[in-house]
Amino acid sequence: MAEADPSLGRVPYPVIDPERIPTKRYYDEQFYKLETERLWPHVWQMACRLEQIPEIGDWIEYANLGKSVIVVRTKDGVRAYHNACRHRGVQLAEGHGNCKVKGFICPFHGWRWNAEGKSTFVYGRHMFSETQLDPDDLALKPCRVEEFIGCAFITFDDEAVSLRESVGSLAAGLDAYNADTMRAEWCFATVLPANWKTAMEAFMEGYHVMRTHPQLQNMVPILYNSMYGQDTGGIGQPINPNLSIRDNIEAQVKHMELLSEGMAGMCHRKDVAIAQTMLDVDLPEDPYQAIMTWFGMLNHQVTEQGRARGEATPDLNAIAVNTPVKAVEFLFPNYFLLPFLSSMAAYRIRPLGPESCMFELWSLAHFPEGQEPEVPMTPVMLPYDSDKFPTIPQQDYSNIPRQQIGLHAEGFDFMRLSKAVEGLISNYQQLIDGYLKGATPAQLAEGMAKLSGGFDGPILNMQMS
Repeated sequence: MAEADPSLGRVPYPVIDPERIPTKRYYDEQFYKLETERLWPHVWQMACRLEQIPEIGDWIEYANLGKSVIVVRTKDGVRAYHNACRHRGVQLAEGHGNCKVKGFICPFHGWRWNAEGKSTFVYGRHMFSETQLDPDDLALKPCRVEEFIGCAFITFDDEAVSLRESVGSLAAGLDAYNADTMRAEWCFATVLPANWKTAMEAFMEGYHVMRTHPQLQNMVPILYNSMYGQDTGGIGQPINPNLSIRDNIEAQVKHMELLSEGMAGMCHRKDVAIAQTMLDVDLPEDPYQAIMTWFGMLNHQVTEQGRARGEATPDLNAIAVNTPVKAVEFLFPNYFLLPFLSSMAAYRIRPLGPESCMFELWSLAHFPEGQEPEVPMTPVMLPYDSDKFPTIPQQDYSNIPRQQIGLHAEGFDFMRLSKAVEGLISNYQQLIDGYLKGATPAQLAEGMAKLSGGFDGPILNMQMS
């Protein structure tokens, strides 16, 4: 087994007390530089959605921190290549397109490669030594790529464990959700004046709902208060004993309506429409039994009606029993899925500098074959304070830049975390330290697996030697 690399030395501002995260990790230039050198080259990164490259020859560029990769669909599946001409290093492709006919053509001297990365044309090849034109050496340099949940993920590390192994137990839940057949309805993006980790941590707990999203709190206060405002062990109470069963169900439906409107799709409008028809169904007299029965009936109807429309809707009741997923699921280091009934929202956050990041969000749903929406090849870019964002992102984006400013406050040396519900923040920060220290692939894989299902979870011991 490979051993940790002692030559990497000490990590600046390490997580020593797991309940306290040093604030300089969010803006210090040296720490950011170490992340770019020791973290990002070794992790799996969501590069594109597969519906963006549906036909043979379709390609799309993925770029992050000065590295560019071409992801292309070939006759043998999806491949990825480092985006550089093998002659003088000029970037071969920008944006997206199809290379089936012409291949990838260097704009500098016209050298060409096909979708399989094979060199097909060298202008004036008689002027070069044969040793410089060896076919294997001249081929585009492959980048490791894996398909998962309807996306292509890449990594620059040939020694990293497989993507599925790094995801851990969450993979089974996402497979059961038929995440690989979901399609994007829309994609928005913005540049936030905040460190990439500051932006991500806003979505690692639901503790912020009370103040940040008061419309949700006010609709079902018993749900959020029982998870965060009372000592109930974090178990959400879905029913208000002071309301009738019908009023409780109506509140749940209105909560779904607010989520659907506020996220423009996280709770999909087609699922909300089903819930709206189920206000007067026959239910047990016991209030708790009634609400649980109602949710089971809703899951069943969403599943059956979706399948009747020809959609690959998952069996939501089977998932709840066998492979449950949480309201937010995190794929280290920077990708989130937010499942709700038959659909999901997705977030990807990429660093642009110590205090700047790109934040993209998608709405994902199932559609009958032939009725899929037009593929969003590029996101709709908006200012982070734009009122064109759905309500819930607007509320989140109002906090994140203010937090980044506050992290610089004199005397504010660390964030203090709840050991019960803000554990995911501490756990992934400890895992980052593992990468910066040069922990072994086995240690890192074990740490990543522990992050599955970590939303609203406890702080764990993730320390690595």
